[in-house]
Amino acid sequence: MTLARMAAAEATGTALLLAIVVGSGIMGERLAQGNAAVALLANSIATGAGLYALILMLAPISGAHFNPVVSAISALQGMLRKRDCVIYVLAQLGGAFVGVLIAHAMFGLPLIEVSGHVRPTVGEGIGEVVATFGLMMVILLTTKYRPDSTAFAVAAFITSAYWFTSSTSFANPAVTLARGFTTTFAGIALDHVPGFVVAQLAGAAAAALVAIVLFPVQKR
Repeated sequence: MTLARMAAAEATGTALLLAIVVGSGIMGERLAQGNAAVALLANSIATGAGLYALILMLAPISGAHFNPVVSAISALQGMLRKRDCVIYVLAQLGGAFVGVLIAHAMFGLPLIEVSGHVRPTVGEGIGEVVATFGLMMVILLTTKYRPDSTAFAVAAFITSAYWFTSSTSFANPAVTLARGFTTTFAGIALDHVPGFVVAQLAGAAAAALVAIVLFPVQKR
């Protein structure tokens, strides 16, 4: 695969992921009639199912990262060239914003809105550390030992993390930044985006260190 095709796959997948996350949040909130639990249930099921399909579809082309921290860890492990990692991240960021625009257009909302959905607590920051740590552990370990199960494992973890983390598991800097531009159920106030991204980077770094401990040393 050429880098252009891989970047296109990353942009397409991330755009569809954001359309799923934001669109299902809008639909769930409208149908739930004020019941936040029902809205979150709809949002989490749609995200998990959609993510599973996207990984199956695009993993053979680009690896189906859809997430800057996944690409960064891949580059650090030598599985992705550093130049290619930069292109991947740019594609993911661009795709994420396009996905938000698509979701807004589908539901008749202004294409660009600045979110006011505050997520300011330390507990939510810890939730992002845990969510990203867990996601990266799932990816690192299943791709090494159970590669055929990676798509299902990632989708299953994200679906569960919507419910067991205080932050509802963004676990993705591109997704987090793009969700700062929607006032819908999935939004996050722009002031709180940097804190979430720092927490995500910390969670990813911790996962990479733990994975080093868990992976057996290759004897020469």
